[in-house]
Amino acid sequence: MNLPNAITLARIFLVPLLVVVLLTKFDGRQVFGVRKELVGAAIFGIASLTDWLDGYLARRRKEVTTLGQLMDPVADKLLVTAALVSLVQMDLAPAWMVAVILGREFAVTVLRSIAYARGVVIPASPLGKFKMSAQVTAILALILGQDHLQQFYVIGWIALWVAVITAVLSAVDYYRKFNGVLSAK
Repeated sequence: MNLPNAITLARIFLVPLLVVVLLTKFDGRQVFGVRKELVGAAIFGIASLTDWLDGYLARRRKEVTTLGQLMDPVADKLLVTAALVSLVQMDLAPAWMVAVILGREFAVTVLRSIAYARGVVIPASPLGKFKMSAQVTAILALILGQDHLQQFYVIGWIALWVAVITAVLSAVDYYRKFNGVLSAK
């Protein structure tokens, strides 16, 4: 296993740790003397950075593999799903917004998988990448703004709305690309 794939695997292993930190009721809301929100935000932030790092290293070192191309989007979806569902459980995000975002994730994954099975790759769109940035911002800001940092909470809500809107728009964009690919064949 090369370094980029090991980093992707590390992101997958951070997912259950994130959920435990966010959803466990610790005495004094602290983990090893640090507020659990800060620990959760740090775990999520590090895991999010590994998404960029593994791709960068794979391209730079010319170590792009089929395993990495398959594992990376799965790791991304696991991380975002775990974080968003945790936010719903913590009453920091409405379930309907999370359902829209996650519904889009799974629908696009299915469309891309069908296209791939037919020999066509539908690459990630710029709108989808923007959506991912909005999701990461929303999740981090909502975790950090949970109790004490109101400005983070406001930023989190704005970013969450941006994520929902771009999720819908990018889903429509992927569907159009998918139909175009199938029509061409």
